[in-house]
Amino acid sequence: MTTNSPLSPTEREDLRVIAGIIIPASAEFDVPGADDPAIQAEILRTLGRDAGLVHEALDELARRAGGPLAVLDPARREAAAMKLRARGGAAVATLARVVLQCYYRDDRVVRSLGLEPRPPYPQGHVLEDGDWSLLDPVRARPPMWRLP
Repeated sequence: MTTNSPLSPTEREDLRVIAGIIIPASAEFDVPGADDPAIQAEILRTLGRDAGLVHEALDELARRAGGPLAVLDPARREAAAMKLRARGGAAVATLARVVLQCYYRDDRVVRSLGLEPRPPYPQGHVLEDGDWSLLDPVRARPPMWRLP
């Protein structure tokens, strides 16, 4: 992990545990869980502006668990995670989004989805046509920018 992380060592360990609860490893699909060291390093590397809300979610998780999540037995970890999920809110949603974004950027996970792990440009990806009429309300809005 990184030493210049906005999270304390205890928070980093709780983040690892909750990430593994959010997305556990799967032997069936041969993919790691979100608690994998490479995925955790990516989360910490890219936390940026989400650090405050992730910190808030981890604090709430520790309060609901009665202490650091990482020291609890699996059943109590799961119960605390479910309580946090039921609470919801911006901090919990941010924590889940951060975990999901970094998980689905991992090459092993991308390969398991049958995709080639590469940038979308210049080769591009095929996107099926959808319902373009969904953009009509946006097109109908007046411009929101200043003209030079």
